Amino acid sequence: MKSICYKRHRLPPEVIRQAVWLYFKFTLSLRDVEDILAERGIYVS
Repeated sequence: MKSICYKRHRLPPEVIRQAVWLYFKFTLSLRDVEDILAERGIYVS
């Protein structure tokens, strides 16, 4: 399996993985994921 390259992203890979996991695991909207991350001090747009 190839590793994923995060070179062009402005957020750390851990934040991206957490957002994707939340989005698919709990079938949340992107707005819900944004709100959850904001509660944890991670601001995305």
